Parts: sequence; structure tokens; C-alpha cells
Amino acid sequence: PLTLIRRQLEQSAEVKQKTAEACAPGIARAAELLVDTFRGGGRLLLCGNGGSAADCQHLAAEFVNGLDPRMPRPALGALALTTDTSFLTANANDFGFDHVFERQVEAHGRKGDALLAITTSGNSANVLRALERSRSQGMVSVLLTGEGGGKAAGLADVVIQVPSADAQRIQEAHIT
Repeated sequence: PLTLIRRQLEQSAEVKQKTAEACAPGIARAAELLVDTFRGGGRLLLCGNGGSAADCQHLAAEFVNGLDPRMPRPALGALALTTDTSFLTANANDFGFDHVFERQVEAHGRKGDALLAITTSGNSANVLRALERSRSQGMVSVLLTGEGGGKAAGLADVVIQVPSADAQRIQEAHIT
């Protein structure tokens, strides 16, 4: 078991090192885009599925709450589109799961807002539709994805592609 544990931790560290080398410029561009969004009075909407949905909730909470009580700052408007179970289940039941994020972007997104979309494959239909809707509404977008970027890579203003095809390693790098 110790060998397996070490190997898993080393693989995670290796992907994060490669991410640091390959993605730092994109991360800086995404940070600038989000800073501009918040300074302009815009909000951040976040979407993703499964573990990426959990990451959306975590990140939205940190934007609103803050990370360090020793460094107080105003709350930043962020909303995880993954949290309204009544809407998600009603919309998925009535119209299909491919529309759940698109519909929320339509309702909550405005010009001057940003969308942070997370999909390890880059091919989640509901995330693709959310990116398309955000663009049509004059929003800016950041995509966190994996190697290759999938179909989503061509839909976002800033694309951060973790250099891995392993979903668990991609998700570890995304949350970092």
C-alpha cells in the first residue's frame, strides 16, 4: 500500500508541475479577466458536473466568503449553477440534462458577468451549451479542462488545459 500511495502522490505532483509550466499564462489571463469582471460590478457563474460541480460550489463559496480572515475583503458575487436541486431536477426532467446550465446562464447572466466552466473532457453537452449561451449574452468565459480541451476549447475566452487525460489528476489540478 505505501508504494501505491507514494506513486499516486508523485503522479499528482507531476501533473501539477506540468500544469504550472503549461498553464501559468492562462491562469494569469483568467485572473485578470475575473478581476475586471468583479471590479466592473459583474458576477461569476460557475458550472460543471460531478466532481467539477463540487469544485464549482467550493470556488463560489471562497469568492463570496474569502479565504483568509486576516485579509478581509468585500464579498465577490459568485454563484454555482450546480446547487439549485429543485431547478436542476425539474429542468432535466422536463427538457433534458443538456439544458440545465444554459437555462440558468440565460436567467442569471448579464453582459459584464463571467462564466467559469469546468469539464475534464471538454465535451459535456450542458457545459458546452452554457458556454455558447454566455457568449451570446455578452459574458466572458474561462474554461478549466484537460488535455486537448474537447469541443469546449473553442468556446471560451480563456482556456486552461491541464496536461493530462486522467480525470482525477485533472480535477486535482483544477482545484489547485
